Amino acid sequence: MTRLSLGIPKLDELLEGGIPRNFFVAVTGEPGTGKTILCIHFINKGINSGDRNIYVTTEESKESIITQAAQFNMDFRSAIENNKLIIIDALMGTKDQWSLESLDTSTLVDKIIEAKKSLGYGQARLVVDSLSAFWLDRPAMARRESYFLKKVLAKWDFTILVTSQYAITTASAFGWGVEHIADGIIRFRRMTRDGVLRRYLIIEKMRQTNHSLNLQEIEVLPGEGLVMRGPVSERREDFALPKKVTDRIKRASEMSHDEPQ
Repeated sequence: MTRLSLGIPKLDELLEGGIPRNFFVAVTGEPGTGKTILCIHFINKGINSGDRNIYVTTEESKESIITQAAQFNMDFRSAIENNKLIIIDALMGTKDQWSLESLDTSTLVDKIIEAKKSLGYGQARLVVDSLSAFWLDRPAMARRESYFLKKVLAKWDFTILVTSQYAITTASAFGWGVEHIADGIIRFRRMTRDGVLRRYLIIEKMRQTNHSLNLQEIEVLPGEGLVMRGPVSERREDFALPKKVTDRIKRASEMSHDEPQ
């Protein structure tokens, strides 16, 4: 089986070498937990490996993603100039070739395919950060829209990371449709201990992979990016979603089933 490295060796080790080629992986969690940084690592590894790379940003501008990558010594600007990377900006709404003026999944898929054709034939990596933005006003459609994206892009040799986020304080129903249809789920969490913000991730699912089941502490360092600190002693249950949130997940799932297909 061909696996694609995430660009973080210690994380790859927990996945038997990386993500299986052509998988659709959900990267979920609260804002500020490290999802975007993982995606930047994934794309940077693709640049260095000779893959075709597309990054769709919906919550930051193209320049913001380039700047973040530079903080970790990853040169996205040169990759764009050398036709190794296309960043599709779905936030700013500018009228250039690689911008989206509306958040519509059909338009998104068309633009991604156009970008793939521009980059050329070969193994491709795709990030959509975040996919939640495409159903802001209709969260019950999350599962249906995610399935459409996965089904269409499966024909184009993409290995895909899509981020989705929820906020515990609002129990927002974003992202759960993504998790239902994903081949893998990497979940990020955060908490404060002794007055210090700590970040964690756990691999909740990865098909065809004997992956780690341990909660892992992570850190984000200037010049390095996401660094794995190793397993922690907290139980998985200590990081489970609150009951009010799981209740909302259940209701959102039921609503998605009621939507006309």
